[in-house]
Amino acid sequence: MQKIILASQSPRRKQLLQWAEIDFDVTVSGTDESYPENLPLEDVPVYIARNKALAVRQKIGADKIILAADTIVVLDETIISKPVDRNDAIQILQSLSGKKHRVITGVVIVNDNDEISFYDVTEVEFHHLTNEQIIFYVDKYKPYDKAGAYAIQEWIGVVGIKSINGDFYNVMGLPVSRVVQALNNLCK
Repeated sequence: MQKIILASQSPRRKQLLQWAEIDFDVTVSGTDESYPENLPLEDVPVYIARNKALAVRQKIGADKIILAADTIVVLDETIISKPVDRNDAIQILQSLSGKKHRVITGVVIVNDNDEISFYDVTEVEFHHLTNEQIIFYVDKYKPYDKAGAYAIQEWIGVVGIKSINGDFYNVMGLPVSRVVQALNNLCK
């Protein structure tokens, strides 16, 4: 497989591509992460990922394969954004405590001729978390760059997740096996 361009600064996405032994470079371009109000929830991360991919393509040209992704957390049909500060992170985790939510990652892969886009949904349920557990996690791990204020591969995922239905790696930020299949199809 030829080298691709990852249009993301996410250390988790980089790690997942490394684990899959995909050769890549990182190029990012600042993009607006807003989206049309009437967009179905599942289409929101695809819309944002497409904007990221197209911004990078405009920056570096169309002769490379560009992979972009965006992940959202949805609780009760409401998108839970990245926390703005410590108090917001605590409130977000309190709202997720004892409940099921969906993690939706949108993926867009573009080259000069084609675009492949899809989303993957994973349902995650937290145990009831104490305020002490939530505060410990937020203060130690500072999850301010994470949708839903948590990373499943960190302490909170190890002790706080009751169940997961779907792709674990999707919750980390990239449904890697689907990405590999899409890249293989694109490179045929």
